[in-house]
Amino acid sequence: MADKSIFILGASRGIGLGLVKTFLDRGWNVVASERSESADLHALECDALRIVTADVTEPDSYVDLGFEDGQLDALIINAGITGASHQDASKATADEVSHVMMTNAFGPARAAKSLLPAIKDGGTLGVMSSLMGSISDSSGGYELYRTSKTALNMLAKGISEQDASPREIEVLALHPGWVQTDMGGSNAALTIEESVNGLADVIETSGEGGFRFVDYSGKELAF
Repeated sequence: MADKSIFILGASRGIGLGLVKTFLDRGWNVVASERSESADLHALECDALRIVTADVTEPDSYVDLGFEDGQLDALIINAGITGASHQDASKATADEVSHVMMTNAFGPARAAKSLLPAIKDGGTLGVMSSLMGSISDSSGGYELYRTSKTALNMLAKGISEQDASPREIEVLALHPGWVQTDMGGSNAALTIEESVNGLADVIETSGEGGFRFVDYSGKELAF
């Protein structure tokens, strides 16, 4: 895989950092972004890793990172916040809604569209979604988080249909599972290593065009 290249947007900790480690271990060339300096990310510095500063909610931070057209085999946009602690649509302020939707949905979609030329024809675009974004599977609750991930899924499918399909770029809405991160908590079912190894397998076997909503094991999820 030494000739493979991936950009992980949002890689300073948790799942993003785990993906950097995994793809480096698998021989990929990795570009990884941080919003502020991450000691854990910089500890991985090597010839195969380039670290950049970017923020998914700030377009000026990622539009001029020096990518050539068709340089990347894959792009993963890893962004996500829970949102306001109350998670109640009836209590949400305009600022709370704006914050979670820009970070979890519209920011990633805008970044995906901006960076799409850097992905080679037949490559892969992944956005970090969640099973909680599935309308079919929803049990309610966590209304701000759920609706932001549902919106991300819809935006990702639209990017697939309108922008990626002509170049046979596969678009994946990725559910990493319930993972032991700051967001998932220590009681979560999966370690970061288990999740990211599965996600890397999904990325490495993708690239046939179209849109899929899948989990870390490659299982297709109800939209």
